[in-house]
Amino acid sequence: MPEAEFHQARTARRSSPLGERLLMIWDLAVVVLVAINLALLLFDSLFLIPPLNSAFGAVAPGLHAAYDTYIRANFVEIDLCFVAIFLLDVLLGWAIAIAQRRYARWFFYPFVHWYDVLGCIPLAGFRLLRVLRVISLLIRLQRLGLVDVTRWRLYRFYRTYYGVLMEEISDRVAINLLGDLQKEIRNSKHLTQRMSNEVIQPRKAALVDEIASRLERTVSKGYAENHQQVHRYVAALVARTMEENEELRRLRRLPMGDAVAESIERSLSDIASRVVHEAIDGLRSPHFHSLMTDLVGSGLDAWLQVDDKTDRVTQQVLIDMLELLKEQVAIKRWKSELSEPRTRRDDTAEPTGGG
Repeated sequence: MPEAEFHQARTARRSSPLGERLLMIWDLAVVVLVAINLALLLFDSLFLIPPLNSAFGAVAPGLHAAYDTYIRANFVEIDLCFVAIFLLDVLLGWAIAIAQRRYARWFFYPFVHWYDVLGCIPLAGFRLLRVLRVISLLIRLQRLGLVDVTRWRLYRFYRTYYGVLMEEISDRVAINLLGDLQKEIRNSKHLTQRMSNEVIQPRKAALVDEIASRLERTVSKGYAENHQQVHRYVAALVARTMEENEELRRLRRLPMGDAVAESIERSLSDIASRVVHEAIDGLRSPHFHSLMTDLVGSGLDAWLQVDDKTDRVTQQVLIDMLELLKEQVAIKRWKSELSEPRTRRDDTAEPTGGG
């Protein structure tokens, strides 16, 4: 069978309305049976406690005698009846999984549903695993849309305090990890030197080229967006310089001196603007890129020079950064999350007062 036809047939088998309805009814029946079985196991465990047994006999002697005669005396046989049904459920689920090819190998089902298999063992320790069967069945019913456990108060209680527990555990693990990192940094020798030699120096050429390219793009883009302001600034600078020049002042006192001075000012302003424009255009030339690369490389070499003082400063910066992270992780977010619903209830509550 081709791959597409196989997947279509597999989807058709899974989405059969009658089959889904029958499986839904079976799952509900198994949930009810597991709940009854767990209630019976709990009651029988309490029944074996002498003080509770005596109290039960005193309160309901007839019921106590009936339970002791018909249920307690045949408890193993009754539990085996439940086990037979649960074993049938496992075999039925295994057969359906094989028919629908849910797993890569036919024998994967008992390993995936290990709690169902072990829960069929009629021993005290394994019987508790039947609780997981209820949870798995509820998840299946939730997926089918028959129930909505997210609306249950028990589920909301579980989600709230499960989140609190997970946050507390993860926070403590993170704080201990950050503390260990701080200890490693304090005990390390020549950390900055190692960072320079082992991290930055092997990538120096790429860093220098990237920094030089970014500087060129920044200057070119800045000039393209502000070239009019640059030209006005250059013209104002030339005008102010000429006004302060003593020779030009004497020239203005001569006949036609103002016209000559203004002509000189316009010429100088135009020359200066052209020089700036040509200089900016020259940023795209290979010569300027080489010059910028040399300058950035020299600056990076100067920045990477490390001594004992630099090493201590770097260590302290890293330690302080980790300390800030520890303080941030230590914030109990679950407290604010738990207080928000209470605050909303208080805000939406109608005020009461005497009339």
